[in-house]
Amino acid sequence: MNADGERPPEAGPSLPRTLWRKTLDRIVERFGLDEVTGDDGDAWLPLLSQVPMATGRIGQTRLLRGGPLFQVVTTNIVVPAMQLDSHMLFAFTPSASAVPHFTLDCVQAGDHYAFHLDLIPRVDLGASLAYMDRCLTPLTDAYDRGEAMEGFSRAHLSPRQNAIMSPWMLAKRTTREAFSNIDGLVEDYLAHWVRLVEEGVPEEALDGIGHTELIERDRRNKAIIFNRDVDKVWDQITPLVGHEAAERQIAMLRAVDA
Repeated sequence: MNADGERPPEAGPSLPRTLWRKTLDRIVERFGLDEVTGDDGDAWLPLLSQVPMATGRIGQTRLLRGGPLFQVVTTNIVVPAMQLDSHMLFAFTPSASAVPHFTLDCVQAGDHYAFHLDLIPRVDLGASLAYMDRCLTPLTDAYDRGEAMEGFSRAHLSPRQNAIMSPWMLAKRTTREAFSNIDGLVEDYLAHWVRLVEEGVPEEALDGIGHTELIERDRRNKAIIFNRDVDKVWDQITPLVGHEAAERQIAMLRAVDA
């Protein structure tokens, strides 16, 4: 694997990486982001194998900043011996912004594929109809298409995980053929999110919610989303990359900018 999260040529093309790369490139180019590297000019956090079936580097966490965004955090972990090919992206808007965060997670494990696609709300949807209709209701057609696609099955998320994301979240296990057909869904979610970033959320959709409340909710929401007790994926990542590297990832994902 190279430093950009690519599998060796003999492993064949990676559908998860291709979709992750395409989505990341769109965000970077649209908003003019720059990468924040380590002191040696490498990725912000190279990930080194802690398991016997792999040696050396198995991935990296990258950090990008600029434009109207707070930061973009991506993580690639590729372990051919475990048939694992995982590519995650979180694009965070500023903590004082009401614009949702964007997330895409693409994974191949053996013959099985999965993805997670969402716009993470910044306010309580149950008390904010105007915000919901501005930021998330426009995703309904794409969400319905995703729910109806052949080859998808529901990913196993807990009620707590569902509660901290949005009702428009698409979290699916897929066949290889079905995974090849999700580009349009990602494009629709991404295009709507880009419009929100560029146009913003009007004050009338916030019903008096101010910057202080948005920042505090962002802090609390991230502390729950990136939480070992809530998301058991950290129990799988930690043995691969080590406790210290996993904790550094969690801390960066939880970061707020105010």
